[in-house]
Amino acid sequence: MLVLQRTAALHEVGGRQLAVVRAKPFGGGIRLNRSEALQALIGDFHFDSRRSRDEQDFRLFIRRENWMRVKEFCLGHFKKNDGVLEIGPERELLEEFEDALAIKIRPDQYRLSPIGAVFEELPTPTDNVRALASPTIRIYNLFKIMIVDPSLEMTILDNSQGYGDEDLQQLVWLDLKNGGKGRANSVMAVPLDLLTEKYLSMHPEERGQRIRFEGHQLDGNVPAVLEGLPITKYQRW
Repeated sequence: MLVLQRTAALHEVGGRQLAVVRAKPFGGGIRLNRSEALQALIGDFHFDSRRSRDEQDFRLFIRRENWMRVKEFCLGHFKKNDGVLEIGPERELLEEFEDALAIKIRPDQYRLSPIGAVFEELPTPTDNVRALASPTIRIYNLFKIMIVDPSLEMTILDNSQGYGDEDLQQLVWLDLKNGGKGRANSVMAVPLDLLTEKYLSMHPEERGQRIRFEGHQLDGNVPAVLEGLPITKYQRW
């Protein structure tokens, strides 16, 4: 089984606000812990927002000619694990599992192993509100996370089976009514073999797009975590 994060949020579609549900891999932004190391390599750059700067998120505006240097910078520090970049997924994993399951997971409940990095080949407009529509290249530092605690595994399966997309959509409106931002999260466990077959049936150029799978919408970055799957838009390291 592959466990994905299922998120529901408000989006404007055709002039109306709708609660849209999508599934994506767990994980979030890498932090740039020592911005001076990158500045020494490429000169001045800017974070995409004040929030990114305050949180040290690796969401940057750079000059186009500096892309290869930034790519090599990331690869080098991924391998060195020297603290310049936040390498491990533990912080994001803890936050996102708490959002989805309302529990704090412990390090003894899972086993972590790196599986490499993935870089997008060409910039595409982002739908992130911090830099909406800006040409963006995404970098993924991937880890395989094996759940080794049977009780956590059962919690994941119960949550996956207990919440449908319609339930999350209702929670979005309830959250908005109660003063929230109109969001809701859960997990979704999908059969890994069937999902892989789905992507293998598609042309490599189409595998990086959003798709429907078993009635659910999957984000375009889901196939990035499937090892050995050729995808035109990605370069694996």
